[in-house]
Amino acid sequence: MKPQLLILIPFAEHHLAQFASSFELVIALSPVERAAAIELHGATIRAVLSNGTTGLTATEMDRMPHLEFVSALGAGYENIDNNHARARSITVVNGAGTNADCVADHAFGLLLATVRKLPQTDLACRKGVWRDALPLVPTISLKRLGIVGFGHIGQKLARRAAGFDMEVAYYSRSQRPATAARYCDNLAALAEWSDFLIVATPGGPTTRHLINRPVLDALGPRGYLVNISRGSVVDTEALAAALKEGTLAGAALDVYESEPEPPQALLPLTNVVLTPHVASHSPEAIDASVNHFMLNAARHFAGEPVLTPV
Repeated sequence: MKPQLLILIPFAEHHLAQFASSFELVIALSPVERAAAIELHGATIRAVLSNGTTGLTATEMDRMPHLEFVSALGAGYENIDNNHARARSITVVNGAGTNADCVADHAFGLLLATVRKLPQTDLACRKGVWRDALPLVPTISLKRLGIVGFGHIGQKLARRAAGFDMEVAYYSRSQRPATAARYCDNLAALAEWSDFLIVATPGGPTTRHLINRPVLDALGPRGYLVNISRGSVVDTEALAAALKEGTLAGAALDVYESEPEPPQALLPLTNVVLTPHVASHSPEAIDASVNHFMLNAARHFAGEPVLTPV
């Protein structure tokens, strides 16, 4: 008999068919559906597929007495209660690295968009404004890039930066010796050194508002911030104030604290570019994440070590 899998995030039909080859599916995408599904099927659910934003609480886990396997589709798992899962001997995995190329690509797209003012220039062009009436904007190449977090995504950002002949330094919990990028153990010092700062660190309580007013001030009036990690990492009000005051040149965010609602404090500003948490969304990235989940699940239910435990 196939194990029962509770799916808490949306998927295309062909991915659901892929899951159904190995699992009996219970799909619950809204909070109401989620509560009802756990009430009705909690006694028989053995696996849950979620993501870092949607998460899974300790209370929900305890309503599923036979739960043994929980997966975050992407790298983030900040709202999955991993400590409680560990106490109950529930295996928790993530999709670390499966969408890293897509996210790194998007991050550089955001960097180009905010530094080169591509949305504003597009709008001006549509209004018939010629280049002579527009301000000069900086180049990306030969500048200094600071990366906050140096996991799969951070390292791919460093590779892309090499194509722009950029100097690269990074801040993370531990130093990575096998890289040409410079390690910096002080975030404010990294921000002060950088022309551009890309945030690629995990979310959760330990990184909440890691990017605060002192860090933004250190980045300075010619500096640019890009966030493709989690909205909680950046203090939105501090960012809005720095952008309004001109103590920061610009920013681009794919994630924000108010998700899924847009960040109201940033909407009136012309020196910020926003996308709705789509950095990890591409057909290739979703396929890779689904395939990785299936491999992790197959190994777990076969009694083998999983590929990416958290």
